[in-house]
Amino acid sequence: MLIKIYGSAVFGIEAQTIVVEVNIDKGIGYHLVGLPDNAIKESNYRIAAALQNNGFRIPGKKITINMAPADLRKEGSAYDLTLALGILSASNQIKSDNIDSFIIMGELSLDGGLQPIKGALPIAIKAREEGFKGFILPKQNAMEAAVVDNLEVFGVENIKEVIDYFDKGKPLVPTKVDTRLEFYKHLSFPEFDFSDVKGQESIKRCMEIAAAGGHNIILIGPPGAGKTMLAKRLPSILPPMTLHEALETTKIHSVVGKLKNVGLMSQRPFRSPHHTISSAALVGGGSYPQPGEISLSHNGVLFLDELPEFERRVLEVMRQPMEDREVTISRARFSVTYPSSFMLVASMNPSPSGYFNDPDAPITSSPMEMKRYLDKISGPLLDRIDIHIEVAPVPFEKLSDEVNGETSSSIRKRVVAAREVQTHRFSTLENVHYNAQMNTKQIRKFCVLDEPSKELLKSAMIRLNLSARAYDRILKVARTIADLENSENITGNHISEAILYRSLDREGWLG
Repeated sequence: MLIKIYGSAVFGIEAQTIVVEVNIDKGIGYHLVGLPDNAIKESNYRIAAALQNNGFRIPGKKITINMAPADLRKEGSAYDLTLALGILSASNQIKSDNIDSFIIMGELSLDGGLQPIKGALPIAIKAREEGFKGFILPKQNAMEAAVVDNLEVFGVENIKEVIDYFDKGKPLVPTKVDTRLEFYKHLSFPEFDFSDVKGQESIKRCMEIAAAGGHNIILIGPPGAGKTMLAKRLPSILPPMTLHEALETTKIHSVVGKLKNVGLMSQRPFRSPHHTISSAALVGGGSYPQPGEISLSHNGVLFLDELPEFERRVLEVMRQPMEDREVTISRARFSVTYPSSFMLVASMNPSPSGYFNDPDAPITSSPMEMKRYLDKISGPLLDRIDIHIEVAPVPFEKLSDEVNGETSSSIRKRVVAAREVQTHRFSTLENVHYNAQMNTKQIRKFCVLDEPSKELLKSAMIRLNLSARAYDRILKVARTIADLENSENITGNHISEAILYRSLDREGWLG
């Protein structure tokens, strides 16, 4: 008997429906075709034990299973439940009147229990698009999939529940999620607050400008100056995520299986990978491509602590994703694209010893060591970072001050107001929402300078020997500073402040 049952595969952050055809005929054998990986090929052992422990069996006949489209690679153990129900239906052990109306996914334990799967959200979105009645999956993933409306989502704990539903008509309780209510209910203020930071007012100003315009920023200072402390507080002043951003971010984290009993992510992600990370782990990749840290940081912050300690070739692969705000991973048979619109926050010591330019500490690094240390970061990568700022150690008087600094909520109000100005400005443009996303043509249109400002910027370009990309970065940052002041025009003061935020372009750092 031939039965068709439906599962799904995830490529990038999109899903594709997989037709699982199970045919049982005279003879003996178990044949699984359609480019399954080893995890799927091993499924017959898990399925046999799970069925036996729940009063069923794999029939002693010739079982042929085709996973279509047959030229598409399938991977993972999430097809266990799909294959098991297909075998039971094709062998007439259970009824299968409407089994083809559902997408069914789940990894089986030997006792028939279900383990969570990856990519439940994109699978649910695809199931709704293709008109399936419902989606049956492990209970741990039900909240995640139920975010999709107009689709019945059934979270189950054991294969017996699914068998009883199809064979005996025993009802399953659908998981219901009010997407907007779920999103706004979990909107909360981040754990870290800028009021905890003593002193560092100029650095807080830089962080505010970076948040307001979505600019990448690098903090340069000696150990203990507070670089990491400041970076961890940046998400607290970023505008709250929109529902669209939350859905997009949740899809990425769903694909890598980082969501458990969660509907929507409501906080912007903050990722801080160790400096030993590989290029594949940072940008994504592998034999079966998975999102990397830059995609997991989408709509949030990627913090690279001690930037020169990262391998140079690892950092270089970030250049294209930082410009295009997406990363494409190509293989011989296919390619996948992951979004990667993130704010980069990097930190570094000014020298190998960490105390270069500190008047209270002796210089222990030779010029050659200094050059070797700074050369670990390429000029093109630094050009893609809009703001370079030095972080000085906080004096004891400030540390012992009992007065708290300005709260993150106060700073966030100004950031949100500046972002609203930018949203209005770019309302007619696609894929441009804040100043850091402007291309060269848009910079020329929205960052018009008067003559004194032009002369000031020209002088700085010549004196600091800045690249054309650095020129554009200065204009973008100046535009954001003007937006924070609700100024329609960019003035010389805005340009002057933006030039100050190019520390690594000054003589004595990289040249």
